[in-house]
Amino acid sequence: MGTKKPAGAKRSDGFWVTLSCRRDGLHSARPSKTFIDTEYALVRTDAKPDVEGFEEHALHHGSTRIRYLAGGSGPPIVLVHGLGGAAANWRLVAPALAAHRRVIVPELPGHGGSAPIGDAASLDPFAEAVLAVAEAEGAVPAPWVGHSLGGLVSLRAAALRPDAVTGVVLAAAAGISSARRAGRVTVTVIGVARPGKLLGMRRRQIARSRVGRTLAFGWWGVADPAGLDPDMAEAFLEGPTHHTDTRTAGKALVVSDPREELHDVTCPVLCLWGANDNWVPLADGIEYARRLRAPLRTIADCGHLLIGERPDAVVRAIEAFL
Repeated sequence: MGTKKPAGAKRSDGFWVTLSCRRDGLHSARPSKTFIDTEYALVRTDAKPDVEGFEEHALHHGSTRIRYLAGGSGPPIVLVHGLGGAAANWRLVAPALAAHRRVIVPELPGHGGSAPIGDAASLDPFAEAVLAVAEAEGAVPAPWVGHSLGGLVSLRAAALRPDAVTGVVLAAAAGISSARRAGRVTVTVIGVARPGKLLGMRRRQIARSRVGRTLAFGWWGVADPAGLDPDMAEAFLEGPTHHTDTRTAGKALVVSDPREELHDVTCPVLCLWGANDNWVPLADGIEYARRLRAPLRTIADCGHLLIGERPDAVVRAIEAFL
């Protein structure tokens, strides 16, 4: 099936850019009308897609431009990446889910191609930005899958808009250990030093070297760095080269203690963890499961970046949950 080119000019980087259009009264379960400026860049031409078979879109939420990908058809599902991540983190999970679903993959404010959101005292503005994307795409209500920080953003969305979120998969969700002093220090130091930016500059060489993958992802990221798919490794490393502000999300993360608000989450939840996660320990998953009265599913020989290290097991767990 051919894809119709949107009206507008072709940029030098291979995107078609269309004029902004205003849509009001979005079809959603939200009771009030919402006015959203939506700017679309629908067609990639020469550029390699972040996720095969997905199109790029953008939406203006207030003064913040949010970039997201969409693909597939069927019942909707929303995938939310973690701190320092990007839409490409889902490159091995999203296409599999898109075989039977409409998959929406936003980039959080300040990450990837999304603009910074400004000061945020909590993660609510991040959840609201993703909710705006879901509404614009008619993906309300829908289940959400959140990796690391994305898990906490998904919980906030479920608490804020129980009509919009029908279920949450917490894939190694942050929020418990990160609220402790050691977690706060770690997130702050990484936000200042931005090591991902330096690694991203040599991402191709690192991703295609067993030693490079071990140095970049060993201990904290994956259980078997040598076995990590090189293209997936490169995708993980590329995101930080595009970020404009991850410190705001990091600061909001470390001051958030989800345990105080989990009673506001009424939808079904699945806790999904890598058994060898050294970044967000399995103990956090056990505590989430206990407090939410949710099932906990672990993936053997898998670290924190489970969506890239064991995408097959992640997809099976999501589909079984849904």
